[in-house]
Amino acid sequence: MQSVLPSLFFYALATMILVSAVVTITRRNAVHSVIWLISTLLGIAGLFLHQHAEFLAAVQVIVYIGGITVLFLFVIMLVNLDEAAKKKQFAGQWKIVVICAGALLAELGFFIFKGAEGFYFAEPAGGSLQPNTQLIALALYRDYLLPFELASLLLLVAMIGAVVLAKKDLK
Repeated sequence: MQSVLPSLFFYALATMILVSAVVTITRRNAVHSVIWLISTLLGIAGLFLHQHAEFLAAVQVIVYIGGITVLFLFVIMLVNLDEAAKKKQFAGQWKIVVICAGALLAELGFFIFKGAEGFYFAEPAGGSLQPNTQLIALALYRDYLLPFELASLLLLVAMIGAVVLAKKDLK
């Protein structure tokens, strides 16, 4: 029974992610789409936990669910949704949709045909994975501090710019 439980957990999360992602892109109400996006991102965080990547799960929740979706909600609230709802959706993009769907079905067919061989990953150097939260922190805050701070400054400027542009439309 113990060996079946991780598989059930994975399939439950995968189903949750797939259903939530489909519902996210099919909702007409943008706020509902963001709520379903949060459900999708929570499922992905669950998969990180399932793989014993607790740091990535925490980053997923804090950065994506806590930050990005809140930013999406701010943008949705600042954009005139009545005008956007009147516009035709997916105008002239069906060829691209069919090509992308075909590519995804080909990938799915490949992995179904290959079976377990298609998911083979080489063993990490040293034989096993070591907890690397400290290594990530050292790399991020010591080796890549300038790019990290520049990216955060760029996001701050973009957010201020969006608020200023929306403020002009409100006058």
